[in-house]
Amino acid sequence: MSYRVLIVDDSSVVRSMVKKAVSMAGLDIEEVHEAGNGRQALETLQRHWVDIVFTDLHMPEMTGIELVEAMARSGVLATTPVVVVSSDPSESRVEELRRLGVRAYLKKPFRPEGFRAIIEEVLQGSKEANHAG
Repeated sequence: MSYRVLIVDDSSVVRSMVKKAVSMAGLDIEEVHEAGNGRQALETLQRHWVDIVFTDLHMPEMTGIELVEAMARSGVLATTPVVVVSSDPSESRVEELRRLGVRAYLKKPFRPEGFRAIIEEVLQGSKEANHAG
């Protein structure tokens, strides 16, 4: 099975690093979409189906938290897993995001090896949830 990925970060360098880490995870990636903020991510989600979203929290125009909240309101978060990739160390923030439906949290700086386990866990859980419903 091949996957479609959306990477959301205001830094093109970080987007490239996440893209490389995802490709190094050894998964079959069909498409990678990129967005510089939450607003662009929502526009991308309206135009393209994606299997997983990786998002930063701190971005201009629309933050990652606002993106997650908008996805939760629209019901997209129920079927599209989100992984936060951020340097925000706040445990209360992580708990808040999990309550909203975020599936995993990777702290920057990250190691590419961490992506494979997270992607497999998140996508496998998503696949099982879709088959259960």
